[in-house]
Amino acid sequence: MKKILIKDGTLVTASETVKNDLLIEGEKISAIGKLNVPDAEVIEANGLLIMPGGLDPHVHLDLPMFDTVSSDDHYTGGKAAAFGGTTTVIDFIPQPDEGSFQITLDEWKQKAEKASIDYGFHMNVTRMDKDVLKEIPSLAIEGITTLKMFTAYNGRLRLDDENMFRVMRVAAEHGMLPLVHCENGDVIEVLVEEALQAGHTEPVWHARTRPSWGAADSILRTAMLAKQAEAPVYIVHLNTRVGLDQVRYARANGVKLMAETCPPYLFFTEEHLARPDGAKWICSPPMRSEEDNRALWTGLEDGSIQTMGTDHCPFFYDGTTPIEYEGEKVAIPGKELGKDDFTKIPNGTPGVGDRMPVLWTSGVVSGRISPNEFVALTSTNAARIFGLYPRKGSLMPGADADIVVWNPCKKVEYGAAIAQHRTDYNLYEGMELQGFPDMVFLRGNLIVEKQQWLGKRGMGQFLKRSPGAEVL
Repeated sequence: MKKILIKDGTLVTASETVKNDLLIEGEKISAIGKLNVPDAEVIEANGLLIMPGGLDPHVHLDLPMFDTVSSDDHYTGGKAAAFGGTTTVIDFIPQPDEGSFQITLDEWKQKAEKASIDYGFHMNVTRMDKDVLKEIPSLAIEGITTLKMFTAYNGRLRLDDENMFRVMRVAAEHGMLPLVHCENGDVIEVLVEEALQAGHTEPVWHARTRPSWGAADSILRTAMLAKQAEAPVYIVHLNTRVGLDQVRYARANGVKLMAETCPPYLFFTEEHLARPDGAKWICSPPMRSEEDNRALWTGLEDGSIQTMGTDHCPFFYDGTTPIEYEGEKVAIPGKELGKDDFTKIPNGTPGVGDRMPVLWTSGVVSGRISPNEFVALTSTNAARIFGLYPRKGSLMPGADADIVVWNPCKKVEYGAAIAQHRTDYNLYEGMELQGFPDMVFLRGNLIVEKQQWLGKRGMGQFLKRSPGAEVL
């Protein structure tokens, strides 16, 4: 069995920072301490940080949308994640229009056979009948313990309160976790119709037709349903100050509610959608204001927000012009599909590879969060919430050897040329970063070394999760 000894690094976990050696045997961490292992390959890590591989709990890979598909699949998206220090992602499976969950579960399992890093699945619940309700517990047997619902996208994805409540009660009974996308679908439908009738087709109207208070209303209603159902609940991609206020209120009043935000909501605003290339920033929910940016940073600092996902769902900005990817020309229809109508612009941005380097520079280097809080937000908390801890998100004997050797002094001028997403732009183009991965291990296999890809298609493993995970 191959042994790798990482010597004299500074181990950073969610709870402590200590200078130590770490031994990998096969796919697992086998020992931590002052170690002498004569038959091991030695990696000198003095001056470097050793952290658990990142876990991104919110990605959309190979997802059909608006007559196209998100441009990263389970191979390319995993590769991009790894270059940024993330070694595990959790993808979303759409519920089939009719019939059993098994239909799309089997389809997504086949899509993911090419995965380059480890992965799990959430299941969307977007329509309801008695058969659906009866089938939900069987998902937990398959290792899918999380159920996503929407309060927006009327007539397509949205569940009404009655059926959300039914799902939450079944989830609570079986140790599963509901996830909710919170916007007010009724208000959005009215405002979109009015905007188009008035001839407002520009990208900025995507944000103007999805008001902040609709999200706040939906978060409070979701909290009420969860409390009544005696269920935990997880709010995906929190993006507003007023929404964060509702999160804090619910948690203070005994609701088992947790929240995630995403890096773009810390940096960008509605004004970015008003730019000539504003379509690049279109995602749902949309970018907000500088006040919201500041509030979300405060939520990360005080622990009101538990995780940092990405909602990674990339599309080409100009899908008519190919890019080169792994020596081949690639062009996939993208945001140009909505050049004359903001409602036809595919919703989503790239980010799975940006998350950790961008948050380190803007959070840790700036002094907003500690290195330990960084590890909690990007890895450990998600591993705990989604039933993967301590296998993932930890540095302890017996855990998977998903390890990032992080160089806190490395400076990078970031952008599409550095990021490995299979798309033609990057939201952080030109950003000066300090702190970047030197090496990334997936279950003991070195898959990234100083911007060189050593991973392989299909080496990722499906993570079967157990119900009854922690509520933070």
